Amino acid sequence: MTLETQMARETWATRAGFILAAVGSAVGLGNIWRFPFITGQEGGGAFLLVYLLFVGLVGFPAILVEFVIGRYTNLNPVGAIRELGSGAWNYLGWLFVAIGFVILSYYSVVAGWFLRYTLIGVTDGYAVAGPEEATALFGTVSTGLDSLLFHAVFMALVIGIIAAGVRKGIEVGVKVMVPAIIALLLGLAAYAFTLDASGAAYSYYLSPDFGYLLDNWTSILPAAAGQAFFTLSLGMGVMITYSSYLGEDRNLASDAGVIVALDTLIAVIVGFVVFPFLFAAGIEPGGPGASAIFVSLTSAFAGIPGGRLIGIVFFAMVGIAALSSAISILEVLVSYLIDEVGVGRVPAAIAIGVAVFLLGVPVTVDLIFLDLYDKLADGILLVLGSLLLALFVGWVIPDTARGELEKGIGDLGTLGDAWIWAVRIPIVIVVIVSLYLGIVDYADFLTGPFAEWLAAR
Repeated sequence: MTLETQMARETWATRAGFILAAVGSAVGLGNIWRFPFITGQEGGGAFLLVYLLFVGLVGFPAILVEFVIGRYTNLNPVGAIRELGSGAWNYLGWLFVAIGFVILSYYSVVAGWFLRYTLIGVTDGYAVAGPEEATALFGTVSTGLDSLLFHAVFMALVIGIIAAGVRKGIEVGVKVMVPAIIALLLGLAAYAFTLDASGAAYSYYLSPDFGYLLDNWTSILPAAAGQAFFTLSLGMGVMITYSSYLGEDRNLASDAGVIVALDTLIAVIVGFVVFPFLFAAGIEPGGPGASAIFVSLTSAFAGIPGGRLIGIVFFAMVGIAALSSAISILEVLVSYLIDEVGVGRVPAAIAIGVAVFLLGVPVTVDLIFLDLYDKLADGILLVLGSLLLALFVGWVIPDTARGELEKGIGDLGTLGDAWIWAVRIPIVIVVIVSLYLGIVDYADFLTGPFAEWLAAR
């Protein structure tokens, strides 16, 4: 990156802007779409316990790994790794670019579904007779022209915000979106508390079944790891990019703690919203796949007092959350073109946005592509990205990383050593196990459902 580019590079206007942007990135479809149905599929409280352990023991140290790289270099992930590393490590940054493309392509399609469901609530309400009608409605929304149109609308919104810049686009946007998400979510949680079935829902959600956990740990472990990385925007270069816009020596550990705590709190509150709705409607949590949250909640909203209004608020809230996350992923890709190629922000946002849109088109045709993309990104690529970053920081640049973390804090002493060794060994071991299980799961998918789909063509 040239001196002129460095001098012209944007920065956050305020610490609050950076924290809200990072929280906005973390609080998206991962928290509100994926978290409830993954929790339901993996045993409720058993999954929640493992997920929280992953966030605290792996997520917090891992987010610091990305922060120190981004702030030290003031570069996008490709340029940052190239400046700090050498040889084969130079290719690590490209992995983050690939991950961003894959995730945002299907993320935008799913976000478009939430926009469509919000509009359905406004125009028609959620008048479905039961799960069968709700499933049929989801089939209409999730594929075909409807899905393609709202995929395009969502990507256009993301492109517009990114094109406006870091301060005028991202920072202004998240200062509106994140407080709105939190306010709406708390309101929904308060309403859910009044439902008769809330007690049973909370018991299911908060009481881990250790027998179930021991019997299903090979499924729960990679699901919890992938969810932790996905919801904290780790392993895809987002936090490297966002921390690269820090213009002063801040306490990265303090900022990371606030971000991880807020993100996790919001994810947990989502469970206090969704599960009472499902239990009140007599719907078993943990339906299969991407349709679970749509089919289950649409059926639930049709059977609870004020369900139409509650549904509109819920789906609109998720749409806002998805937007706050999507802009962070697109910014990773756009920052590469700006820093490395010298392309202007507006043409870079448009070019990358259109490319991402095109990659997502197959998902609007058949949902098998959603599983193809999501299982690859969530179970393998995100975990692989986090693993390689941990190895890079822990074994290649430990002194540089520790020195950068101490800026704004002071001498960390043994705490600095503890962080480096946590990154070097326990985090690496846990992530390797999760990666192995994710690869096995993806191989099963490719040789099973996807192979069957191909054979039927």
